[in-house]
Amino acid sequence: MASPTIASLSWGQMKVQGSALTYKDCKVWPGGSRAWDWRETGTEHSPGVQPADVKEVAEKGVQTLVIGRGMNEALKVPPSTVEYLQKQGINVRVLQTEQAVKEYNALVARGLRVGGIFHSTC
Repeated sequence: MASPTIASLSWGQMKVQGSALTYKDCKVWPGGSRAWDWRETGTEHSPGVQPADVKEVAEKGVQTLVIGRGMNEALKVPPSTVEYLQKQGINVRVLQTEQAVKEYNALVARGLRVGGIFHSTC
């Protein structure tokens, strides 16, 4: 199953191929996507993306996981989250969200099993 492309991105809004929904923040993986609700794991801009935030996507068998830190990179990504993914043999790319979406879509176009977790505002 292929990873869906990010069809559009603007401040506070993301559209994913194959979904009729508009997301503020989202998680994507081969064959699916869903809203990323920070309240599920108590995530805040600092300390940022926790291993619990990426666990669901990591368990989908991705080779690479792209993390979008927000348009102004306000969302932190602590070393513990990167290490959690690397220990599972997953390549990690941490970028400003617009750059993260470009990178994610490029990896999808190459046919890789890629996942992503994206913050679309600050």
